[in-house]
Amino acid sequence: MNDSSTGDATGTGRRRLLAAGASAAAVGLAGCLGARDGPVPEPTVTSDRIDDGWRLLDESESTVFERAYGPVTVRALEHTLIYEDASVAEALAEALDASGSPVVFFATRLDLRPAIDGLPGGVGRDRVMSAVETAAVDAFRARLRNAGIEDLREVDEGVTTVTGGHTATAWRFEGEFALDGEVALPDGSTTAVDEATGVRARLAVWHDGTDALVAGGAFPSEAITAVIGDALPGSIDGETVVESTAGAAAADALATDPAAFDEEVSALIVSVT
Repeated sequence: MNDSSTGDATGTGRRRLLAAGASAAAVGLAGCLGARDGPVPEPTVTSDRIDDGWRLLDESESTVFERAYGPVTVRALEHTLIYEDASVAEALAEALDASGSPVVFFATRLDLRPAIDGLPGGVGRDRVMSAVETAAVDAFRARLRNAGIEDLREVDEGVTTVTGGHTATAWRFEGEFALDGEVALPDGSTTAVDEATGVRARLAVWHDGTDALVAGGAFPSEAITAVIGDALPGSIDGETVVESTAGAAAADALATDPAAFDEEVSALIVSVT
């Protein structure tokens, strides 16, 4: 994800997104939204990477918010797909008898009814888009918490370019994922693992001229086998223990370089349409 930091940027990324939304409105921003009835179409992940090791965990449709802007009440309806990296989740289950995974991805299509450009005199446009971003960040925190990722904190806000050339507001976060379980040692005994791996997360929100789109994901900031190794006595290697317990494929999954996860999640985020 080719994002740029805003540094001092209280609201800089948001202003750019709102400006982009206002420009798009001139050529029919959300024009289809006012006419759409029925369910919100699911978002599309156009990158082939989604078919390589990611599995769909959950799918949801709900009303995100319903608020009055002047004489008009705006409803935001969402359709969300939530994925996890299957190899990491299965490796953690096999090696530690643990549930959850720090490698997750989700995509949301947000339908605003009526269309933003249908608001009287454009009143409330900026407020509606600000509400979309706030709802997106809140939902992101909740989804990562459900995946076992805690203490999420924002570390940066900037902008990035996504499929179709749209400008998105982009955030980076950091948090922690608890590793809690037992592993078998080479001498046949077991030892408890009670450690936490650092987590990095990315989120982006943009408007494609028809819908608001939200995409985000998370991944460990260090190899999980290294974190497991920190809990082992002596000089026992975490990757070796995971391989002896759960097999070579599990050890490879948990030893993945965080940079590879970052590249994967970033590519998925910008591919959402």
